Amino acid sequence: MLRWLAIALLVMLALLQYRLWFGDSGVQELREIRERVAALDADNKPLRDRNARLGAEVVDLKTGLDAIEERARSDIGMVRTDEHFYWVPGVVIEGSLLEANAGLVRQPSSASGGAADE
Repeated sequence: MLRWLAIALLVMLALLQYRLWFGDSGVQELREIRERVAALDADNKPLRDRNARLGAEVVDLKTGLDAIEERARSDIGMVRTDEHFYWVPGVVIEGSLLEANAGLVRQPSSASGGAADE
């Protein structure tokens, strides 16, 4: 009698182990789900970084005037009243060059030969 009970318990244990390792909602499915989560997390990382940059820009635009001035200069060509703007026909400034010089445009200087004389 005890022998049959031990065999029955071992068979049940084997079935439960099989179900745990190879059945539905088992270890293999858990591994696949973790791999999908890792892939989706990797896909979302650039979007989270972009959202963080946009959030910082929004805060900067709400609190600081420097960001608003920089935007106005780059987007609509704003010039302050104490500056002189020299336009040279036939000269085209590339967008990457304009972005690289954005920090120089904001800072006043005594003599400048660029598009904005501060």
